[in-house]
Amino acid sequence: MTAFATVESSATTQKSGVSHRRLFFLVMIALALRLAAMAFLYPERTDPYRDHWRFGGEAGRIARSIAQGEGFSNPLFGRTGPTAWLAPVYPFLLAGIFKVFGIYSKASAIAALSLDCLLSAFTCVPIYFIGRRHFGEPTAAWAGWAWAFFPYAIYFSADFVWATALTTLLMSLVFLAALYLDSSSSTWRWIGFGVLSGVGGLTDPIIMSVAPFLGAWAWYRLYRREKKWLAPGICAIVAVTIAVSPWFIRNYKMFHKVIPFRSCLGLEIYCGNNQDSWHWGPPGYHPSDNENEWHEYQQLGEIAYTAKKFHEGLAFIDSHRLLYVKQTFRRVVYFWTGFWSFGARYLREEPADPYNIVFCTGVTLLALIGLWRAWKISPNVATPYIIVFFFFPIVYYLTHPEDYYRRPIDPQFVVLGAYAVASWFDGRRGLA
Repeated sequence: MTAFATVESSATTQKSGVSHRRLFFLVMIALALRLAAMAFLYPERTDPYRDHWRFGGEAGRIARSIAQGEGFSNPLFGRTGPTAWLAPVYPFLLAGIFKVFGIYSKASAIAALSLDCLLSAFTCVPIYFIGRRHFGEPTAAWAGWAWAFFPYAIYFSADFVWATALTTLLMSLVFLAALYLDSSSSTWRWIGFGVLSGVGGLTDPIIMSVAPFLGAWAWYRLYRREKKWLAPGICAIVAVTIAVSPWFIRNYKMFHKVIPFRSCLGLEIYCGNNQDSWHWGPPGYHPSDNENEWHEYQQLGEIAYTAKKFHEGLAFIDSHRLLYVKQTFRRVVYFWTGFWSFGARYLREEPADPYNIVFCTGVTLLALIGLWRAWKISPNVATPYIIVFFFFPIVYYLTHPEDYYRRPIDPQFVVLGAYAVASWFDGRRGLA
């Protein structure tokens, strides 16, 4: 028995070593592809147009203020004071880059995009383990390689100075952690899940659209398995509360109003619900591209301005209910297919959309096939993906979409798509 156990342990260790080497190689290939793309794309972020607005937009502005010792403030074009326009993690991260490499410098652009490329490449790791947890080694390998070459992951990490790559990594880690919670009563694991979710929310609040539901699902699974469930769940709630409370308290002290994560939800509703439906994000409604809106922001201050836009957006919806239903439906279609319009004006603005529609729709169909096959394995396997696909896009259906808004849940699409392909090949081999 001892000899057998030794041989079995050695085999397990050897297999683990092979997996680790494979993952390292996979991450390095993914990173090389992203850095190669970045070498061609980064000059766009060094363009000084509109005081370097293309270098991170509001995130770049806030990061500059932090680096200059002015605190978390000034998200647009002037010194407008403290802000809660964005969640804090990424602007502080970008501020650190500015302090080391210079504000809006070429070196900072390369450093920021290189970090995004690294984060995106490292996302191969949770994707691999998500695939292996649910569907086995072949799907894990397919999913990891698919992410390494995934066009959206390459492009947005190599070209876009924003929190997207970090949010995607954190979302995949939250999802992976939830998969292991449904069989674990360890309070430390649940505390870790709570802290990870809180950090995710402070990076991009969209993570909190799914993390509580994934946690509740795992909590329920513990209860059904008659394991210790009450204390672990409470520990996770306390952990996420402690993680986010310093930001909440800061906002309340600064603005004398409860602002959980970001202040600009009202503006998002206003920007997405108006008569200009030719584009999913029509210009002219945001203070970053409309002088009148910018002056109104300066006059009213951030909190009063966003509150006013919230009421204006709701008033428009109330007086155009049928249009709102139509626009919401169009946003749903856009999120899942990439299709908004084939109008001449739209295609002049988005000339690559016909190609993107084919790719985006193909990825969606593959993922849905994988989801259906996962459901056939067990509803418990499919449920976490259903939670993500249902809850994540709701806020974008109701406000407005952007081309990068779906990116944080691309890992779930990739895993399910990889499972669809891997299971098809298994079926073909079974028929041979």
